[in-house]
Amino acid sequence: MSTFNPEKLSVFHMNGTTATAPVIPRRYTLTHSDTTGELFLHIGSVYAWNNINTLRDEVIGEWKVYGNSFVFCASVHLDEGEYELNIVAKRNEIFRRELPLALEAIRYGDMGLFMTYPWLSQTPIIIQFHSMYPQYAKKEIWGTFNTLFPK
Repeated sequence: MSTFNPEKLSVFHMNGTTATAPVIPRRYTLTHSDTTGELFLHIGSVYAWNNINTLRDEVIGEWKVYGNSFVFCASVHLDEGEYELNIVAKRNEIFRRELPLALEAIRYGDMGLFMTYPWLSQTPIIIQFHSMYPQYAKKEIWGTFNTLFPK
């Protein structure tokens, strides 16, 4: 896994979203530059679709309510129906290795929200892996922000 460097993270608030509100709807689009290693986090009421490239190597996420509880739901696309199985397997490996860094970037980039609502750090993180191959199309619970990044 790569090490998170806060100096390489740029955060953009869109669509009336501030550092502390609203929680719902609050959607995250995390993209990166392979060349510079920079991360770009867009936080808004909608995803930043215009920042997503054809490789689909972004992480998107949002807060949702299930019953009386909040969860953080994120998803990644391992393929768009264009990749051979061995390429999807490699993308799966890379996403799994780099997802902790992406989640750390989201938490750090939205620290104002986490400081305003500290209980959000204790909500489950659910990751949806999208793929046309059943062995890679999975939904998994990845713990909480507190368990992934203890203080």
